[in-house]
Amino acid sequence: MITVLRERLKEQQEQWLALGRGRVPPDALIFATWDGSPRSPNALSKDWAEAMSKLGLPYTLHALRHTHASALIAGGMDVETLSRRLGHAKTSITLNTYSHVFKPADDRAASIMDAVFSSGRTD
Repeated sequence: MITVLRERLKEQQEQWLALGRGRVPPDALIFATWDGSPRSPNALSKDWAEAMSKLGLPYTLHALRHTHASALIAGGMDVETLSRRLGHAKTSITLNTYSHVFKPADDRAASIMDAVFSSGRTD
């Protein structure tokens, strides 16, 4: 990923120089329009769909978002942080959307508690 981003920055620098805009500032958007302004979400979604189609892959941009969130949940990220990261207005939105992903974590918690309580048994 770092290699791809560096290549993109190099392309962007070449474009800016060709347009007479000078050097790309350090806070410039990596994937922007030709003039450096933000791309529309629709353009990004369209480009993603075209790239997946060319590669013969069925993945949507929204599926990538869900994969990202699910990986963070599996890694133990708390709901509050995840909710902010996803841009949800309330943690209840995150919980409603990803409750099925939190279930294995709950099962693990139950197993841990079962082990704690059963370790003292003498039967």
